[in-house]
Amino acid sequence: MPKFTVKVKWGKELYPNIIVDTDEEPLVFKAQLFALTGVAPERQKVMCKGVTLKDVWNVKLSNAMTILMMGSKDEVPAEPMEKTKFIEDMNESELAVAMKLPAGLTNLGNTCYVNATVQCLKSVPELTQALKEFKEEMHTNLDSAKSITCAMRSVFNQMDMSNTVTPIILLQSLHMAFPQFAQTGENGVYRQQDANECWIELLKMLQQNLPPKKGENTKRNTFQSLVEQYMGGSFEIEMKCVEASEEPSNVSNENFLQLTCFISTEVKYMHSGLRLRMQEQLTKKSTSLGRDALYQKTALINRLPAYLTVNFMRFQYKGNQGINAKVLKDIKFPIDFDAYDLCSLGLKEKLNPMRNQFKKIEDATLERQMNEKDKLDADIKKEIGEKDANVIELPFSFDDDIGSNNSGYYTLKAVLTHQGRSSSSGHYVAWVRQDRDTWMKFDDDVVTPITTEDILRLSGGGDWHCAYVLIYGPRILRIPKDSQAMDRKSADINEPMVTD
Repeated sequence: MPKFTVKVKWGKELYPNIIVDTDEEPLVFKAQLFALTGVAPERQKVMCKGVTLKDVWNVKLSNAMTILMMGSKDEVPAEPMEKTKFIEDMNESELAVAMKLPAGLTNLGNTCYVNATVQCLKSVPELTQALKEFKEEMHTNLDSAKSITCAMRSVFNQMDMSNTVTPIILLQSLHMAFPQFAQTGENGVYRQQDANECWIELLKMLQQNLPPKKGENTKRNTFQSLVEQYMGGSFEIEMKCVEASEEPSNVSNENFLQLTCFISTEVKYMHSGLRLRMQEQLTKKSTSLGRDALYQKTALINRLPAYLTVNFMRFQYKGNQGINAKVLKDIKFPIDFDAYDLCSLGLKEKLNPMRNQFKKIEDATLERQMNEKDKLDADIKKEIGEKDANVIELPFSFDDDIGSNNSGYYTLKAVLTHQGRSSSSGHYVAWVRQDRDTWMKFDDDVVTPITTEDILRLSGGGDWHCAYVLIYGPRILRIPKDSQAMDRKSADINEPMVTD
């Protein structure tokens, strides 16, 4: 069925040049009207030549025709019919609402890959803030990148105000920008898609519209966007000819938005999978030998982003079956991750001062604990608290490189998992950290509190959820709010500093 450009009249308002795609359900058209008018789809009555639009296209459209919409934004509040309910009398779903759990996202038919991706990306506070500050308004003439950015902003804002959000506009924008995500099966339901592919494409769209942050001491002007600034790193790549040691090495730089964890028979831990991926051999033309020769390619990180994304190579394409088959192998990943030995020598030198600060903290805390073996140290517990007024947070970025990581230390923020046997089937779920040991499992619109122990069970090895994409955020260094403590960088510390 074709697309039409129509006018919509709502009260005294007239909205021209609205594109209606009749290949999509009428609910998508109503979602467009919702974005323009603020009238929720369930409160809309859409009429065309006296015929009321139903859940299927039961009206005939033509270009430039006028469609009438009736409905109000706000419902008149009614007097509550139910009495106050106490927590001990609530069931599981009522308890979730009472606890003010974060918002879940409605599955619109195999769209869990989008929902899980959005939940994980929302764990990056700087990205959330940048979307709030994005000023472009949603309208039909926006390009794909701006449409997706507006839709992401809308979803994030709704998630802060509701228990459940239906991301219709975002899904429509994604389908228009990337038709491969709009593929349907024989029954007309959307086909399952690869969450990491969706992740990459969404970040590319946001990258075009969210400007970088600037600071007083910023010297680097290479960043075009906040995404690149806070989530992008760079490699120092060395190409060395194995067959001709006298041939000079070729060194270059390469940017990345993800690190890849290679999975093989020998790999049991994420760290070793990352190292394998950063060292490989390949064949290319040698200028000194005048023929193809074997080269060693070595990548070392020379810029660490504040938020480090790690993708596990869980899927391998099998041509005979035409699917991306899944590698179920158990690969352990840490809650706290140290990227130091993946870095270049130059970056290691820059990381050392902040790492020394962390070491002083650990030594001082250990010494205090050893001196008070027989006493439960309530002071330390208090100092660890995130809202303690007696401590101050030190910046996690270099002064001249906002959005970087200045220590190499990370802590896990979010995990996107897959359950199933191929990327085109199964189910995706997001697991996002709320505080130290409390996490939330986002299974579409079902949100459940869990613990760190539950997260560590996501390493794979069977048909349970396997970690597929991880976001690590910077470990924050907290010190006593004391001017003397701030200046004691080389002196002994009597009281422990505080970390997260």
